[in-house]
Amino acid sequence: MEVLQRARQVHRRHGGDGADGEPSADLPGDRRVLLPVLLAVLTVGNLVTAVSPNYPLVLATRLAMGFASGVFWAIGVSMAMRLVPGRHASRAAAVVMSGISIAAVVGMPLGTFLEDLTGWRTTFLIWSGLSALVFLAVAAVLPSLPSQSAVPVREVFALPFRNVRLRSVMVTVVLFVLGHFGAYTFVRPFLEDGSGASSASITGLLMAYGIGGALGNFIAGQTAARHPKATFVTATSGLVASLLLLLAVGHWTAAPAVLLVAWGVSFGAWQLCQVNMTLAAAPETFEAAMSLNTLAYNTSIAVGALFGGLFADHLGVRSVLWFGAALTAASLLVTLAGAGRARRGSADAR
Repeated sequence: MEVLQRARQVHRRHGGDGADGEPSADLPGDRRVLLPVLLAVLTVGNLVTAVSPNYPLVLATRLAMGFASGVFWAIGVSMAMRLVPGRHASRAAAVVMSGISIAAVVGMPLGTFLEDLTGWRTTFLIWSGLSALVFLAVAAVLPSLPSQSAVPVREVFALPFRNVRLRSVMVTVVLFVLGHFGAYTFVRPFLEDGSGASSASITGLLMAYGIGGALGNFIAGQTAARHPKATFVTATSGLVASLLLLLAVGHWTAAPAVLLVAWGVSFGAWQLCQVNMTLAAAPETFEAAMSLNTLAYNTSIAVGALFGGLFADHLGVRSVLWFGAALTAASLLVTLAGAGRARRGSADAR
């Protein structure tokens, strides 16, 4: 807890005034300018997709929108933590992460529903309009948040080599995300094969998983600041246990519903824990560290899905859950080993 509090204090000193001071004038790199720019990219991207005459234009537009999404991941949590007093930083991060969890699960079913009613082009027009409304709201209410701790691009990738704790966090993130998304990508065929679930019931189960993710964010928002290690260990262990129990009793009628909610809660709590771990490891370069976190995270999503597909093709769908359980457990061992080395180093220093 003391480590996180000191890290947040350093981050707030180097990252701007936030809610505790007077906003300063817009400066280059001001997040008050950057976030509306990202929302403008989202608005225009959805509009161009809606009216696009060909696939190559759609693909190029989605790539640009993906870039904007990655930038948001790098700055979004940091911005939320700077907008509130330091004692509420974890809760602010939890709100952002829960919004991402809910949107990730609710967005696709809602988009499919709108597409059935109106057609896919109209659906993208609706998303464009909603993005424009959010753009206006953010531009109107967000205070100035100038970046005062920017790291040159050439130095960003050197951070994990100079910072042992940050390197350990990055390894943890890679292992966990590889395992989690390798398994989650194939949860639908697993449920169809194991329990014979229908498409409608699977949609409901995945929405329950998303609600569990939001709940996990808020639980961790209450506990991670006071008990960061215990929260991380509980969240990771809960996800490993959920995967193993799905393998053991996933064919039972009610088991998938209970275990997917537990999976979502565990993943939602882990999401916030890894943000706190990144902050504690690199408080003075948090946004740069989060950009590396985002790069590692999104790359691991793609690679995890690829590995999951290879396992599913050659060893069956159940093997993907074994893959997920093994890698998420490995991420826990890496973190515990790193914590042990840190304690021994502190003892030696004394």
